[in-house]
Amino acid sequence: MRPVGSKYLLEEPLGRGATGTVWRARQRETAGAEAAVAGEPGETVAIKVLKEELASDADVVMRFLRERSVLLRLTHPNIVRTRDLVVEGDLLALVMDLVDGPDLHRYLRDNGPFSPVAAALLTAQIADALAASHADGVVHRDLKPANVLLAGSDGDGAMHPMLTDFGIARLADSPGLTRTHEFVGTPAYVAPESAEGRPQTSAVDVYGAGILLYELLTGRPPFAGATALEVLHKHLSEDPQRPPSVPEPLWTIVERCLRKRPEERPGAENLARGLRTVAAGIGAQATPQQAEAALGVAALLVPDPDPATVPGTGTGGPQGTDAAAPTQVLPTNASSYDPGAPTSVLPSTGGPAGQGPAPTRAMPPVPPMPAGAPTAGPVAPEGPHPWESQMRAARDRNEQTQVQYLAPQDDPLRRRPQRRPAPAPAPQQPRYDAPPAGYTAQRPPAPQRRQEPPPQRYEPAPPPAREPRPPREPRRRSANPMRIPGLGCLKGCLFTVLLLFVAAWLVWEFTPLQEWIGTTKGFFQQIGDVITSVKDFVQKLGR
Repeated sequence: MRPVGSKYLLEEPLGRGATGTVWRARQRETAGAEAAVAGEPGETVAIKVLKEELASDADVVMRFLRERSVLLRLTHPNIVRTRDLVVEGDLLALVMDLVDGPDLHRYLRDNGPFSPVAAALLTAQIADALAASHADGVVHRDLKPANVLLAGSDGDGAMHPMLTDFGIARLADSPGLTRTHEFVGTPAYVAPESAEGRPQTSAVDVYGAGILLYELLTGRPPFAGATALEVLHKHLSEDPQRPPSVPEPLWTIVERCLRKRPEERPGAENLARGLRTVAAGIGAQATPQQAEAALGVAALLVPDPDPATVPGTGTGGPQGTDAAAPTQVLPTNASSYDPGAPTSVLPSTGGPAGQGPAPTRAMPPVPPMPAGAPTAGPVAPEGPHPWESQMRAARDRNEQTQVQYLAPQDDPLRRRPQRRPAPAPAPQQPRYDAPPAGYTAQRPPAPQRRQEPPPQRYEPAPPPAREPRPPREPRRRSANPMRIPGLGCLKGCLFTVLLLFVAAWLVWEFTPLQEWIGTTKGFFQQIGDVITSVKDFVQKLGR
């Protein structure tokens, strides 16, 4: 057992969630005036101990203390009452009434979906709890079946849903926690404006109530995916599909609650009224008037004209400031220089008053410096930088060859070289040593130049289309994959010797060659005698 403060004692854990652990505890003594419920010694209560990272965050502790009065005064028959808040060192805890019963998520998993009438009536009670909290300015922001406890679900009495974890999302929505989380809530039940980081109102709870109603009817949420990002994308871009088992009036409520635009969703109070109207009109004992009223339920689903806003997500706050503005990046210390420090974010400089930020201005071109003028620094060399020439050379090397069509008459490899005609020799004039007297020199007529025909260009005929080659048969592989050099020639020689041997045997045995030679010996005996005589001859030569 572990004491919590001086008045409570933890006994055993009941459940563990994303923000803390719920314990069954016992009250040691009567609480003081600061608690909403004083209680009696020995009374059993439920205590939710928040995680250590929340308790060690100063922003969460300050918000915890600031929201104390709001959470303690939030009372409703369908809301688990917060009795006390404990702040002790690094421990933050909420003391609540103990509800003996499973949560709605476990009940759905064990028993399956609800009937349309039961789902409508149960969601109507949850909508009553939301209407009471919204009237007090508190938005739950994490409405899901796991945060709905079912009192009396053991069969002895009527099932009574009670909404818990009010204010947990508001307490957890602090800079210390949002450094690692993009939004507060569960991806399968988060509203589109929460996923996009837009201003949030009480309409996010109505969206969660629509998803909860869909899950009560079908046993699963309308949007699912392999990753949280995929689920959020479906919340932003897809519309739920109507299951065949959902009556049309009840689907009208689900569709209106799951509108992408928050201003089109009904208020929590109107949602509860519409759910009860539909439950009465689709039941087995419904009258024609009740059935007609259920079909016209869309007229009851009026949006809330003054929805409760969530601090820190809009432009609310004192004097137009945001009560939970995002963390601002401060410039680093200008007096010291750290080469490993992160880049500083400079504040933007605005324009004249009332005109917003000043537009980006282009720097005027630098005028050329006159000759002889002193320069403040080294003059940049003319021409491209060596890196530029290297990059350009690399791009030229990496460019692929462009394949273009070339006409045959323009191809130098296909043109026949043309011989230039030799120039005609100039006619020689006869030379005279001395013209005779009375001779008048006459100029010979100019020779007429012969007109050459224009050169003829050789245009090769287009090659004939090739016939498609027949497919090659697959080459049969030898049974012996090992290749021995010269093995083919050796096989041929052995086959020739064998063929000659068989031919000689056939000739000797089946022809009258033995009688002609005058011997009656067989072929092999004759061969043996020949070999013996050859051996004897060789031995005589060796002597």
